[in-house]
Amino acid sequence: MTRGTLRNTATGITAADATAPDTGFHPGSRTELKEQSDNALLAKVRTLPRDSELRAAACEILVDRYQKLVRSCVRQYRGSPEPTEDLMQVGYVGLLKAINNYDPEVGDSLSAYAQPCVSGEIKRHFRDKRWQIHVRRSAQELLLELRKATEELTQQLGRAPEESELAERLGVSQDDMQEARQADLVFSTYSLDAPMSDRDDPAQLADMLGDDDPGVAHTIDMEAVNAHWEELPEREQRILVMRFYGNLTQTEIGERLGISQMHVSRLLTRALGHLKSRLLDAAEAGLTAEG
Repeated sequence: MTRGTLRNTATGITAADATAPDTGFHPGSRTELKEQSDNALLAKVRTLPRDSELRAAACEILVDRYQKLVRSCVRQYRGSPEPTEDLMQVGYVGLLKAINNYDPEVGDSLSAYAQPCVSGEIKRHFRDKRWQIHVRRSAQELLLELRKATEELTQQLGRAPEESELAERLGVSQDDMQEARQADLVFSTYSLDAPMSDRDDPAQLADMLGDDDPGVAHTIDMEAVNAHWEELPEREQRILVMRFYGNLTQTEIGERLGISQMHVSRLLTRALGHLKSRLLDAAEAGLTAEG
């Protein structure tokens, strides 16, 4: 999308509208418009109908005049993975909103009104479209402010600022700073197949990540069973211990307890069924509490 296309879209001017005859516009009008003040052009934007070619021309001239303002707002995000040209397009959307909403009779500076509109549109773009994992809005906004403060302090001090200097500049705590730094890590996702170096046979990101430890899962399962172990009769506890820790068969367990193999099977099934039902009930209760 070019800047001209963006301006036409935001102002409601289509290609057909742009070529349609407009009794209020003639070849010399654009030159005359360029000589007019911001307030005079803004008055045309506010009073002329949206399908007016004269209105579209006035709006385009204002966009050209404040192109540097958009670029200055985008400059502080040079360290982000978002392409500069894409951020410029987002900034132009904010500028067009400012042009359409600004009332010369209320304010006396389009620049002062447009700057927060452009910056706000860029911040909204990052909040809504770039974050791969949900991050608290306060952390997102602090990260953007942190980047700007880092650039400004680097220029003032002639070196990279320390964390304490950044925290003092922004008026936040060290914990807030750390949360913003962590938010930066989830700003972009990386492929597990991404190479870790430029060597001929580089290791991949997936090679650097640990696998799930089955021992941990087993420990968690055993802790869950232990929470309901005392609910079982003593004989069923003994059967479970002999079966799963002693590795005895049901026949061997029956011989030790003086009962039949069929009876051992029924008791084993009942004990396992009870534990399973209690664990499932606990899991469902946890899901309900989270919901």
